[in-house]
Amino acid sequence: MKRLGLRGKLLVAQIVVLLASCITIAAVAIAIGAPLFHNHLAMAGIEDDNVRLHTEEAFSQTIFMALLSGVAVALVGASIAAAIVVRRITAPISRLAIAAQSVAEGDYDVQIERSDVDSDFTRLESAFSDMAERLDHSDNVRKRLLADLAHELRTPVSTLAAYVDGIEDGIMEPDVASWAVMRDQLERLRRLAHDLADVSAADEHALGLIIRPGDLSDIVCAATAAAAPRFEDRGVSLATHVPASTVTSQVDRQRIEQILANLLENALRHTPSGGTVRVTVEESADHVSVSVTDTGEGIPADQLESVFDRFHRGDSSDGSGLGLTIARSLAVAHGGTLTARVGSDGTGTILELRLPISA
Repeated sequence: MKRLGLRGKLLVAQIVVLLASCITIAAVAIAIGAPLFHNHLAMAGIEDDNVRLHTEEAFSQTIFMALLSGVAVALVGASIAAAIVVRRITAPISRLAIAAQSVAEGDYDVQIERSDVDSDFTRLESAFSDMAERLDHSDNVRKRLLADLAHELRTPVSTLAAYVDGIEDGIMEPDVASWAVMRDQLERLRRLAHDLADVSAADEHALGLIIRPGDLSDIVCAATAAAAPRFEDRGVSLATHVPASTVTSQVDRQRIEQILANLLENALRHTPSGGTVRVTVEESADHVSVSVTDTGEGIPADQLESVFDRFHRGDSSDGSGLGLTIARSLAVAHGGTLTARVGSDGTGTILELRLPISA
């Protein structure tokens, strides 16, 4: 019985149920039919024992042959019908089993043909297809992340190894400049580790936001004040425009400041000395937007979405390549959005954070 499989077991079960039903019908018909026919003969006034015996035997043989023929025809027809029905029911299960085996072996690029046998089967097939697609996406992201991470680690690690070897061999002097370079590379590794932790927390929906009513204007002013010294050192002008009234939204203040810090850092890296970065807060009926506009080289139109990908970095970028990825994840966690677009005059970049406004 174990070797029959699901299809064989269902077919055997159908035939057994049908056979039991036929036997039951035949037994009941024989048990009731003969006495009932005998009573009808008595009621008809047939008193001759030979006639009655012969008539009852003819009736028994006739009903037996009729029942036997009916059972045989019913078994054959029902077996064919059961085979068709069982095949139709088990076919999608077989396809799902094959697809599941492929997924278990690491091949996530599977296509499930919709059977339309039943709404439950359709939901199962759709759910499995979605699961395989997400696994395929996650696997591709993981591979790309590992490749990008290896690339990002290679430069600072190689630089540190070269300086350490140079100092050990006496080729380089352990002077202030050497220590400064090594410190910069260590800071780069520390920033990369910190950013990776934030990205992982965002992917796992484990950011742990502490949501409270907050004034966006006040948060923006605090973030720009913290970044102002770096802008001054680079010779980049930083301007802030906020409404006179309070703009309240349900936010995690520290995370919003982290978003703004990443946006300002990105704008500073891409704005040359003498340029301007403008931060604007605008309120509408259902949301508040914070726009960071720079006068840098701008982003090509075909990269306006890819700038939010992990480790995407422009030619002039020296960050970890995760700042905007983290910023968008934090925006989405607040129920908002973060988008990029080209400046109104065709130059520079506008990064716009939109958050729901509180009543």
